[in-house]
Amino acid sequence: MSRFSGALQLTDLDDFITPSQECIKPVQIEKTKTKTGAKISIQEDGYYEETAAGKQKLQKVEITLQDCLACSGCITSAEGVLITQQSQDEVTKVLKENQELKASENTISQAKVIVFTVSQQPIVSLAQRYGLSVEKAAEHFSGYLRHLGADYVLTTKVADDLALLECRNEFIERFRDNAPDKPFPMLSSSCPGWVCYAEKTHGNFILPYIATTRSPQQIMGVLAKQLLGQKLNTPPEKIYHITIMPCYDKKLEASRSDFFNEVLNCKDVDCVITSIEIEQMLDDKTLDSFPCAPYDWPWGDAISAGDNSSHVWAHGLSTSGGYAEFIFQQAAKELFNTELETLEFKTLRNPDFREVSLEVDGKSVLKFAIANGFRNIQNLVQKLKRGKVQYHFVEVMACPSGCINGGAQIRPPTGQHIRDLTIQLEKLYRELPQSQPENVTTKTIYNNFFDGAHSDKSKVLLHTSYHAVEKMNTALNIKW
Repeated sequence: MSRFSGALQLTDLDDFITPSQECIKPVQIEKTKTKTGAKISIQEDGYYEETAAGKQKLQKVEITLQDCLACSGCITSAEGVLITQQSQDEVTKVLKENQELKASENTISQAKVIVFTVSQQPIVSLAQRYGLSVEKAAEHFSGYLRHLGADYVLTTKVADDLALLECRNEFIERFRDNAPDKPFPMLSSSCPGWVCYAEKTHGNFILPYIATTRSPQQIMGVLAKQLLGQKLNTPPEKIYHITIMPCYDKKLEASRSDFFNEVLNCKDVDCVITSIEIEQMLDDKTLDSFPCAPYDWPWGDAISAGDNSSHVWAHGLSTSGGYAEFIFQQAAKELFNTELETLEFKTLRNPDFREVSLEVDGKSVLKFAIANGFRNIQNLVQKLKRGKVQYHFVEVMACPSGCINGGAQIRPPTGQHIRDLTIQLEKLYRELPQSQPENVTTKTIYNNFFDGAHSDKSKVLLHTSYHAVEKMNTALNIKW
């Protein structure tokens, strides 16, 4: 067992996400002393029995969302974390209640507009699981969501593009200002597992390095509740927004108080469902048993070629949004007047740690890296503390291989190793058409809805803040 704190532990920990990781929260048991002492045996059902003066079955302790966010020791949420309001059961309940409200003229006005937002990686996972092309899997999945009761089915494309553009602007501004309160390297902020770890483990030391640009999920929350709400003339609280993500930590991200809009009195994202939960909801049905359906594009006409020609896109080659690749190319162009069509990342100790640099007159002027998995993250942080990091930007993702191997992606069939499945998913992802973030639709939304770069509105709606979490000192901090 690997242990990161006495309050929350991960069993069978491996840097590659596997189903065996389980959150365990120990409970202190009061018992009278005996000459023989108390003995605890583990039964076949996984429960414990304490034998001293008879047997007593001890109940498992469920870890609520509040427990998980308050804990100072968990690296990333694992499958054992029970989040009661972020589950397929909650979605099923909401959809059923909404259908009942729509069925009666007396209650139809009380019904909500159900909006699903689908990210790219779950579509790739579903395509691999059901033996479909990625594009066909996307179309069948849209049909499935409409079967469940979706009013709108969106992709994250616009939010992905906006996140890249805003993170690029943030980096270039930081590079030019070189302010002491915004040190280098700038670390990406789209992975909630990494952000959660940084807040709880390294606190105020690491937080100034992290980019403040919101993740695509939370930008999509703003677009779904506010921009789509404006177009539909529907108040944000009447929109129920569900995202489909490859990662359990996205549930924690959506539940952060930072993403509750007090003015509108609603969350940006109401519920997050993961790839593996979609597989469970499908049960014994196959994805292609549902008819194909298009995705909605309520953002205006797809004016530029390629804006709306596909349902699924890749953003760079990192399978996690392409932050390092896109920002490096843009920074090289704007800061050093150098056009770079393609980048060649150099692999260092392992395939999950790569770097790329730009040289001008024989001098390295720009140096970026990609660090996936907690082994590389911990090495990066330790070097940062010793002042040994020379990078200007690092794309940081908690999962090895990045988001394509998110902790909540569909598991490999019996006999296949997770690494082999990940290789197949990476191949499918890299065959997707490449998105061009600076397209007409995205620029129009950026300028008209967010008032463009550096505006007060963009600073509020496209950025967030982080908070160091103090370590708990309670009776639950039991050292085993």
